[in-house]
Amino acid sequence: MDASQYTYPSPLAGYENAPPLPEEKAEDGKSYVNPQTGVLSKSYERFAAPLDNGRRGGFDVHIYYFQNNLSQTQFAKELWERIRREFPELRIYKLWDRPVGPHPIAMFEVNLFTPAQFGAFIPWLVINRGPLSALLHPNTVDSVTGKSTEELRDHTQRATWLGERVILDTSMLKNTSA
Repeated sequence: MDASQYTYPSPLAGYENAPPLPEEKAEDGKSYVNPQTGVLSKSYERFAAPLDNGRRGGFDVHIYYFQNNLSQTQFAKELWERIRREFPELRIYKLWDRPVGPHPIAMFEVNLFTPAQFGAFIPWLVINRGPLSALLHPNTVDSVTGKSTEELRDHTQRATWLGERVILDTSMLKNTSA
């Protein structure tokens, strides 16, 4: 997906009149000293808009395996079970043994509802996904209706991959606001 077809608000929106940042280097001599406010970003508690903080959750994680590869299938089954045991608070769907939706090979899905879940699960998955690839995509919603309007963009331009990228069949995804 061509990122140039979208518009992007300035990342500094809301900070237009902020004082200049200090040029002072931190103890390591490389990073910068940041002015402390004593208040953590709200993004530690809730996903930033337009991510879904509701029923669908802010992120979906699709973990792929080649259904005709016995060792990958076995690993996927074991990983699926481990995730269910170690992260019971997450919503975890069935192991699909065939392509489903835009996903061209077998997979299972995990939903992340809070930044804390994201922060715990994604680093864990980076280390424990073994030979499998994973698509991490946001679920963005319209701020007024709460409905998803950018599924195509969420699965492409906004997506992040762990491991090898799997080419999706995006023809069935709607994108009403591109």
